[in-house]
Amino acid sequence: MRFQLSEDQRALQTGVRGLLAARFGREQLRAALGVGEAPELDRGLWRELGTAGFFSLRLPEEAGGVGLGLPEAVLAFEEAGRVLLPGPLIATQLAAGVVPGAATGETVVTVVDGGGVVEWLGAADVVRGDAEGAAVLRSVDPLTPLHRVADPDSGDRTDVLLTSLLTAAEQLGTAARVCELAAQHARTREQFGRPIGAFQAVQQLCAGILVRVELARAAVYAAAVTVDPVDIAAARLLADEAAVRGARDCLQVHGGMGFTWESDVHLYLKRAWVRARRPGSVTEGEEVLAAALLAEAR
Repeated sequence: MRFQLSEDQRALQTGVRGLLAARFGREQLRAALGVGEAPELDRGLWRELGTAGFFSLRLPEEAGGVGLGLPEAVLAFEEAGRVLLPGPLIATQLAAGVVPGAATGETVVTVVDGGGVVEWLGAADVVRGDAEGAAVLRSVDPLTPLHRVADPDSGDRTDVLLTSLLTAAEQLGTAARVCELAAQHARTREQFGRPIGAFQAVQQLCAGILVRVELARAAVYAAAVTVDPVDIAAARLLADEAAVRGARDCLQVHGGMGFTWESDVHLYLKRAWVRARRPGSVTEGEEVLAAALLAEAR
């Protein structure tokens, strides 16, 4: 199985990265924080994403979409994870072709996930699932408002699998970005007259982050091709670990100073924590893998 990106896939990756760099770079990320206030969804950005085909990526051309596949969607969501793009991105893409306006970014769609949590409920035009009686849930991530629902249904199984895979893609993008931040800080920050990257303890932290990123990348790309539930579970486990543990190790490379509003590292860690609790999380993934191993052993 080949995992080298095609020329068209590289062009898509470059295009999405360029769009997000121009429209949601670090300055826009910091401006969106609004410390102490509820975050607001940037409707203009949402429509621009719709115009660029972000939400209609997998929709057939005859239905007005781009007509690409799941591997291309994974590449786009990896880029979204790199810049911490906020909003119910996955729910809106899964609703393209089903909910009018979702594909073009005119309609913001969110969903009640299997754990009974809804992201961006207040900003959504359409909520898939029963969110009646939803109560505000304090979110650790300042750019992901949450509500809790008492009795959620399990949702469509296909949507749950796709949500888990695209979440893994976002986690992969976050893991890759914190790897860059850790390496950049290790090269430039000096202690005792030397860059801290010259010290073995820091080198080991950076190497561990990189290894987890590359393992997760191979698993996520493979799962996007096979769409096998076991592959998706493995990809999600590896991507969650790469993002959460990578952000924690990046924090250590920063000597703890990353957990301040002046640094972005803590934002990556908090978003990774929030994504890690979506359907397909650690416990569910381990159960899927354990069942598959037992079935093979019989």
